[in-house]
Amino acid sequence: MAISGVSFFTDISTEMIYPLLPLFLSTVLGASASFIGVIEGAAESTAALLKLASGWWSDKTKKRKPLVVLGYGIASFVRPFTAIAQTATQVLAIRLADRVGKGIRSSARDALLADSAEPSMRGKAFGFHASADNAGAVLGPLAAFALLRWGHLTLRQVFGWAAVPAIVAFFVLIVAVKDVERPAESPADMTITDDGNARLGGKFWSYLTVVLLFTLGNSTDAFLLLRANQLGVAVAFAPILWALLNLSKTALGTWGGSLSDRLGRKPLIISGWLVYAAVYFAFGRATAAWHAWVLFAAYGLFYAMTEGTEKAFVADLVPRTRRGAAFGWYNLAIGLGALPASLIFGYIWDRAGSPAAFMFGAGLALVAAVGMTLVPSKTHAQHA
Repeated sequence: MAISGVSFFTDISTEMIYPLLPLFLSTVLGASASFIGVIEGAAESTAALLKLASGWWSDKTKKRKPLVVLGYGIASFVRPFTAIAQTATQVLAIRLADRVGKGIRSSARDALLADSAEPSMRGKAFGFHASADNAGAVLGPLAAFALLRWGHLTLRQVFGWAAVPAIVAFFVLIVAVKDVERPAESPADMTITDDGNARLGGKFWSYLTVVLLFTLGNSTDAFLLLRANQLGVAVAFAPILWALLNLSKTALGTWGGSLSDRLGRKPLIISGWLVYAAVYFAFGRATAAWHAWVLFAAYGLFYAMTEGTEKAFVADLVPRTRRGAAFGWYNLAIGLGALPASLIFGYIWDRAGSPAAFMFGAGLALVAAVGMTLVPSKTHAQHA
């Protein structure tokens, strides 16, 4: 579908920059691990606040596409300015602006995708979209690697070239993506959507609480790249390592979403969080460069089992007329957890070493997996 194509080209652009950004910050601009955590956490938290507002607004206006266009437009414009940044603070400002665009578009896009998918195939639809995202994230680092290795470009020049796929993505969005006509509210929807936040339902809020708990141990993946560098992976191979992760996510994403349609959302989410805990534990204990390559490939399984499934579960738990707001609250929980998660991880890394930081992430994931078993599984999936 067209919106997956938009995500595909956008991720090529994003991932030409993202896997190189922590190395650019630490080696070129001299930023510490803690400040890298600040940049990534603040960027995601800023996006999260806007995701709530845009999701609510898309429900109110019953129009998703205008917000999607605005969000992608802002991000596509500001991202290439990373090429001329001279300080870590300037990179922070660019990342914040980029995430503002993401915040405006994400909840409306997710709700548009949920509106378009049959309930029985909702997991597969979100899994396929995640796979398209991740396919772009495979090609982006490979393009960056080719430009660095064989084109002999600098990091700044690679960041400039990232504007090209961003322009293609915006063109596809304008031409091919359409809003979905949504029927008027049914009596069932009217019963569920009483005044106030309770309209989303207690099951949704229980789920959101556990997601927030998991997120507090789920720091930015930039730390995985720094850990790989510690283990002996050369800077030039960071884009290839990142591409390996995204290749794993791409290959398994649609499978993971489809599996949640058959086996249920909760078993997939719990299993995925257990995989996360195991991978983080192993990162903490790793001692060689080849360990990083194996663990990055295994880490893709966590994403495949949870990335589409978590969003499909959101759509299952709430009535159709409140999907935008529900995705806004879901994204807000993840974003608000991102800043303290990255700050805590960076603090532990700087003071107790990277193994201790990875142990912390693994432990919190285990606690969240136990908490997920207590979330009620009955949903409102019948509301198309």
